[in-house]
Amino acid sequence: MNTDSLRQLVHDFYADVIAHELLGPVFQKELGSRWSAHLDRMVDFWSTVMLGTRTFRGNLVQRHMQLQDVSPAHFNAWIQLWTHHTHERFDSATTYKLRRVAHDIGRQLFTGYFEAQAAISNAR
Repeated sequence: MNTDSLRQLVHDFYADVIAHELLGPVFQKELGSRWSAHLDRMVDFWSTVMLGTRTFRGNLVQRHMQLQDVSPAHFNAWIQLWTHHTHERFDSATTYKLRRVAHDIGRQLFTGYFEAQAAISNAR
């Protein structure tokens, strides 16, 4: 695994995200014409996490808390696509690491997102 292979993974993965009937509309609404910048940030993110490049700066959880119309099904679909793309591209040890990181991040985002939504609902 290197930056080039992660870049290809991210680009191929998000091509499927854009085309996905559930995920595509959420990402299109949020990103609009800023897909290129998002892909660059995601390459930086995965390079930082997997290769230690330290090229990513930002608060992943805070950014995702701003999304609207997200359900648990969105998280499941994202993980399924990620699993497909990692399995297709890398050896089993690398695939395991990429999937483990994605599941850990997904769990953090899921918990943060739905706890925030519950707090907003309870405050009303």
